[in-house]
Amino acid sequence: MAGKGKGGRGAIEAKKSKTKSSRAGLQFPVARLGRFLKTGRYAERIGAGAPVYLASVLEYLCAEILELAGNAARDNKKTRITPRHLQLAIRNDEELNRLLGNVTIASGGVLPNVHAVLLPKKSAAKADAE
Repeated sequence: MAGKGKGGRGAIEAKKSKTKSSRAGLQFPVARLGRFLKTGRYAERIGAGAPVYLASVLEYLCAEILELAGNAARDNKKTRITPRHLQLAIRNDEELNRLLGNVTIASGGVLPNVHAVLLPKKSAAKADAE
């Protein structure tokens, strides 16, 4: 009997499994997002490229926010990103601010801003000095 059992001549070597994320060159879990898309019943059918595209978009957004937040942390001479740094990064970026305009970040605080009307007048300051 020449079956396709284990070992012997003509044995098929088991290939190392490769994740969908590594095939796409991403860090975000493509298979998990695909499962969420299917079980979430967003559509009757989900294409093979949909979870890859979604994972790549989410990964790009996270990388963008983390880069800006890291810059904000470095500006404040800190090595750890806090919610305050995330808030500063998002609110100072025009596109991210538009995307996350209705989002409240806990312990994020507000952007430092003093209205121009509240600032002292320059002419008045000179008059007081004389």
